[in-house]
Amino acid sequence: MITVGIVGGTGYVAGELLRCLIHHPEVHLDFVYSQSKSGEWVSTAHQDLFHATELVFTDSVNSQVDLVYLCLGHGNSKAFLSTHAFADHTRIIDLSNDFRLKEDATFEGKRFLYGLVELNREEIRQAQYIANPGCFATAIQLALLPLAKHQLLQDEVHIHALTGSTGAGKSQSETSHFSWRNDNVSIYKPFSHQHLGEITETITSNQPDFKKALNFLPLRGNFTRGIFTSAYTNISQSEDELFHLYDAYYKDAAFTQLSKDTIHLKQVVNSNYCLIQIQKTNGKVLVSCAIDNLLKGAAGQAIQSMNLMFGVEETTGLNLKTNYF
Repeated sequence: MITVGIVGGTGYVAGELLRCLIHHPEVHLDFVYSQSKSGEWVSTAHQDLFHATELVFTDSVNSQVDLVYLCLGHGNSKAFLSTHAFADHTRIIDLSNDFRLKEDATFEGKRFLYGLVELNREEIRQAQYIANPGCFATAIQLALLPLAKHQLLQDEVHIHALTGSTGAGKSQSETSHFSWRNDNVSIYKPFSHQHLGEITETITSNQPDFKKALNFLPLRGNFTRGIFTSAYTNISQSEDELFHLYDAYYKDAAFTQLSKDTIHLKQVVNSNYCLIQIQKTNGKVLVSCAIDNLLKGAAGQAIQSMNLMFGVEETTGLNLKTNYF
């Protein structure tokens, strides 16, 4: 069994990790760390787990676990690792943005590998420390990676991505309040979202001569979970050529699949799947991509990495049914 600890156990992503790991046949959950909830049942914060676990939050960690997930707010993982030491054999998967960029990937002798599974699957098998990609970054990179791999990005790329309210985290804010969010859509951080850094690094590492703009407009939607991304750019290849190119790129991907039909969020929400559709019109390719932001965009991808790191079948613990109705 893989002994696992979760640090920062009260948020949405931690809740999804718990939901999956409690039923993972190769995992023993050793501790769930939370200073604010120490001594309380885990099910008080994650009420959907009332029947599934008798775990209690703790304010201490077991430094000898095989793996620890860091589900802390952005900027807090470095602070936590500075004050809490883990054994040399302990592997770490960080779900914040603290270690995603190349300039931040080394910390106190630890070298974090970027954990986009479809890009770095073989490297993840050998890694000890993983920086889990951001949710927007996951969807956008999976939409564009095959084009960059084949050096086909020659013009600006325009990206619209609509996310549910859980993407803002569990802490309340004006724009996550029901009265504001319901029946509402808005753009935020236009052309400046923090995930652009990791997206740009991945695209340019695959296509070094790409110097054009990635014009990213993130949007808030009036639903709870999921990300629907549309990316378009000028390109000369036909739709059939592009479909076969994507199909070949993702032929070994456990959860990323192509569709020739119109895709929508309900096909992937509550699952670890990424669904991609390619359309070509008037010289432009439109790549649509749908994921669940809390699973494929966060907890599910992190579990994929764990499975690879410990030699477990990649899909273990992640065979989840979508909430279609």
